Amino acid sequence: MIGQNDGGTPSRGEQIQANEREAAKRRVLAQAEAERVPVEETTRAVPDRRWRRG
Repeated sequence: MIGQNDGGTPSRGEQIQANEREAAKRRVLAQAEAERVPVEETTRAVPDRRWRRG
């Protein structure tokens, strides 16, 4: 099979690609965590003053 050696272990190129994918996944997760909005800030009730008569 193309890209695999007879020993069943990944080739050097496959190892590099797997490492790059893992690094990219860690970067995306780190970015998502940095941009995350805490739940406390998204569920806080804010009064709707548009329809209040007074």
